[in-house]
Amino acid sequence: MDILKDLQQRGLINQVTDEDGLRSHLENEQVTLYCGFDPTADSLHIGHLLPVLMLKRFQKAGHRPIALVGGGTGMIGDPSGRSTERQLNSAEVVKGYSERIKEQLARILNFDEGDNAAVARNNHEWLSQMTIIDFLRDTGKHFGINYMLAKDSVESRIEQGISFTEFTYMILQSLDFQQLYQKENCTLQIGGSDQWGNITAGLELLRRSAGGEEEVEAYGLTVPLITKADGSKFGKTAGGAIWLDPEKTSPYEFYQFWINADDRDVIRFLKYFTFLSFDEIAELEKEVETQPEKRVAQRRLAEEMTKLVHDEEALKQAERISAALFSGDIKALSGAEIEQGFKDVPTYTSEEKEPQLLDLLVNAGISSSKRQAREDIGNGAVYINGERNQDLKHTINEEDRIEDRFTIIRRGKKKYFLIKFQ
Repeated sequence: MDILKDLQQRGLINQVTDEDGLRSHLENEQVTLYCGFDPTADSLHIGHLLPVLMLKRFQKAGHRPIALVGGGTGMIGDPSGRSTERQLNSAEVVKGYSERIKEQLARILNFDEGDNAAVARNNHEWLSQMTIIDFLRDTGKHFGINYMLAKDSVESRIEQGISFTEFTYMILQSLDFQQLYQKENCTLQIGGSDQWGNITAGLELLRRSAGGEEEVEAYGLTVPLITKADGSKFGKTAGGAIWLDPEKTSPYEFYQFWINADDRDVIRFLKYFTFLSFDEIAELEKEVETQPEKRVAQRRLAEEMTKLVHDEEALKQAERISAALFSGDIKALSGAEIEQGFKDVPTYTSEEKEPQLLDLLVNAGISSSKRQAREDIGNGAVYINGERNQDLKHTINEEDRIEDRFTIIRRGKKKYFLIKFQ
């Protein structure tokens, strides 16, 4: 498999050092490559997915990926792509974040078997053992101030201000490449487009620390920055980031993010994020052009991504929730699915187990007054678990409570309310 050709056809290469040399290197031997992930939160988000999936693509092509968790660099903070200094976290917090991220990476990469099984490393292992004198004498001497100032990650921060701590980040990341090159025979670093300066600094350290006495065969490659057709930032919604942790972003929300992809973006996303063949993607592109209202390509994208990041059962659950909301058959959902599908709707906790519907509409803020509640019920605007109810004397009963915990009330066509029972 010509991995570079596949990546180019998918639009996944932004910059690469010595493309011809890297192609020959990949064709002639199994290559060990790495990508770093700093633990700045307790979960990765979909902005991290592209480099993670790049590791997976190389692994599927027979190469050996290293997922490097930045337990050391995460204590410092990467200035790349930021206009302000990061808030520093405690060692205990960073350690906890590191473990969570390692678990998420293991769900996507194959760490278990084969001569190209993925390897997890944490740069806290070597950075925490280094003294300040070792750092300055053995590594700092290879970096000129002018060279560092010319890097985008530093140059863009000069006017706003950058601390010495963040200024040294690129040296620490360069040390990662040096360590993995020496200990793991790692010859390729990949990352997002904002990491180009840090990657090339690592290559520079390899060359300079070798003293020019030997040829250093090492390369760098970056993936493009993803932008959406409407100009909005990829991976963000009104509710914030789309996380890989199902506790932070439920599988249903994750599924919905992909299924709502713009027609102008969906084919590009299929190339970027899935492992579908170009022939299959071409067929889906025809569907977008001829039958966009069916959203066949978006549904396939959502299926592939939900299975990849979560699992088959999470996908089925997301599909059940979507189908129930579309059909109005709310009773078909379990309590867990109710919690996922109605996570962001207005919620009211009823202290009464069997309240009068009329009172509940007012107390939950569904109707503005008892008069309005009577009108809503009488006009057929009130639905309990998807079924219209026009009984002014109706009392919420056991049949109205899903798993004895939830009732979904809809007012009009789209206004949903979640009622919880203690």
